[in-house]
Amino acid sequence: MNDNEIWYLIIPIALIFVTIAIALFFWSVKSDQFEDLDRQGNNILFDDDKESHRQAQHQKLDDHDRPA
Repeated sequence: MNDNEIWYLIIPIALIFVTIAIALFFWSVKSDQFEDLDRQGNNILFDDDKESHRQAQHQKLDDHDRPA
């Protein structure tokens, strides 16, 4: 293949990639993939503690509030 003939291969491949990208974009919008972008990023900040850890934290706070 010379330099001009490669375009006959590159352009259809590029059109296929663009078509796939557009189809994936419309699928993601239709299935509400972009509905809540912040929730997953903030989930790590609001991690649910185990019950034993939660009880230890409450005990620590209760001990701190008692007069010496």
